[in-house]
Amino acid sequence: MTIVENMDRMASNLDQLLTAERTKIAIQYRNIGIEVRKMELSWQEPSSDVYLIQSQAAGGPDLIEVPLEEVERLKAKGFSRVTAINTWYSYSSLQCFLPGSSAVFQDVAASDGGRRYLSTQVGSAIISSALRSDYQEISTSVRYRLQHHTQDPPDKLVEPICAFWNFSISPDTGGMWSTVGCSIIMSHLESTACFCNHTTNFAVLLQVYEVQRSSEEELTLKTLTFIGCGVSFCALIVTFILFLAVGVPKSERTTVHKNLIFALAAAEALLMFSELAKTNQVLCFAVTAFLHLFFMAAFSWMLVEGLLLWSKVVAVNMSEDRRMKFYYVTGWGLPVIIVGVTLATSFNKYVADNHCWLNVQTNIIWAFVGPVLFVLTVNTFVLFRVVMVTVSSARRRSKMLTPSSSLEKQVGIQIWATAKPILVLLPVLGLTWVCGVLVHLSIIWAHVFIVLNSLQGLYIFLVYAIYNSEVRNAIQRMKEKKKALSFTNCSHPINYLSSPRNTTSWETGKLSPSAPESAMSSPVQKDPPLKNITNKGNFGAKIPMGISSMMSPERPAVELTAFKSSGF
Repeated sequence: MTIVENMDRMASNLDQLLTAERTKIAIQYRNIGIEVRKMELSWQEPSSDVYLIQSQAAGGPDLIEVPLEEVERLKAKGFSRVTAINTWYSYSSLQCFLPGSSAVFQDVAASDGGRRYLSTQVGSAIISSALRSDYQEISTSVRYRLQHHTQDPPDKLVEPICAFWNFSISPDTGGMWSTVGCSIIMSHLESTACFCNHTTNFAVLLQVYEVQRSSEEELTLKTLTFIGCGVSFCALIVTFILFLAVGVPKSERTTVHKNLIFALAAAEALLMFSELAKTNQVLCFAVTAFLHLFFMAAFSWMLVEGLLLWSKVVAVNMSEDRRMKFYYVTGWGLPVIIVGVTLATSFNKYVADNHCWLNVQTNIIWAFVGPVLFVLTVNTFVLFRVVMVTVSSARRRSKMLTPSSSLEKQVGIQIWATAKPILVLLPVLGLTWVCGVLVHLSIIWAHVFIVLNSLQGLYIFLVYAIYNSEVRNAIQRMKEKKKALSFTNCSHPINYLSSPRNTTSWETGKLSPSAPESAMSSPVQKDPPLKNITNKGNFGAKIPMGISSMMSPERPAVELTAFKSSGF
């Protein structure tokens, strides 16, 4: 405010330039205005002294005036001639030089359960008025009206207060803002009218409060958060177990999927119980750091999904082993570096006041938002590039191999199969955390984030497990193997060859007399082998090839008496 003080001195010196013919000096520019003029009180009809600053503001011009009753009071005291010195400084011209909240000399409202004080800032131009007689300042009251330069932000309550700059308070620092002797006459959305019982430099200050949620709203949000995170966590865990239990073939893609699911599941578990850690400062700090780490890891593995898609379609000149090492460094190393650098540079401003999450009131939140925006941008670029390459190659292949087939259908199927991993993750993680960053602005964003976050795990479960061809094929193979094993156990034959049993008459009998000649004269006709029941494997004794093979070569053939030659 040193600039304002020097300008006031200069304006006071202009009083010496006034004469009987020259009763007014006015200087008006876009950012500053000065007016010095004489007022005759002895022979003129008393009137209020008004200094008007014309502007394009919707609420009307800025102005300051000495009320009529004050002019009459001065005339009654014997003042016949006074000099009015008025100055005006726009907010934009002094914005860089104006002090902040620490220069407000008053008791600010503390949190009362409905709101919490955040800051005080200058929200208007600075205007001043002084009356002089014989180069001596006269004490008088004034009224002024100023336009506001800020409006209510979402979920914030802004209250205007009338204040003046008191040079006598803390002279070492040049003074402070004070509200002593000032009050609000009328306040609108865009302007405020004030009354002060003295003359000096005035402004309208804006006190910013955070509107705190009621206990019922907080309880509802906590309950919904716990349920939503629980649903998402269970879906992610089931998906992860499916990848391990059904024997999905190991590949780059399944490895990336498992790491992504693990990171998200860990983050959801921490988020689910983060409200319980609020009471312990150290525990809340640790939960915040791990939440930052695991959510960054989820987005890093989302970036790896894009890089994997790029390596499969666009750039295919890197070996699989080298790619996986690079993927692990990107998926886990990058989040560790980001969290470590953030903690090292902003340790004291890392955690929010009322929640175990990053401080959204400072630039710390950009340690999360910045990488998220980068990942979304890269994956969007990868998606468009892969679609272009896929369309081009599919068209060439269809013209060469199947010129009569439906080109559009083939291209569409190939594009969907190629771009599905990115198309799944972009809305799942991207849209969810765009709303998550805006949670502090409105309770509506909080509810939207809770809903999207709860659907996040279910969506991944459906796309990565239920509708994933690799998982479905692995489940089908497991079912077939179990079915084959069950059928094999049921089809084991009774081991009647090795068990002792009585022989039948047809096994020990002799051939009829008429049979030997025919039996000796013609070779034995072997029965065709019976088809083995089991196609593969040795699951027990095989069924005999034919009845003749069951007869011992040393024994005579069975004599079937019912079929003896009877002479017909």
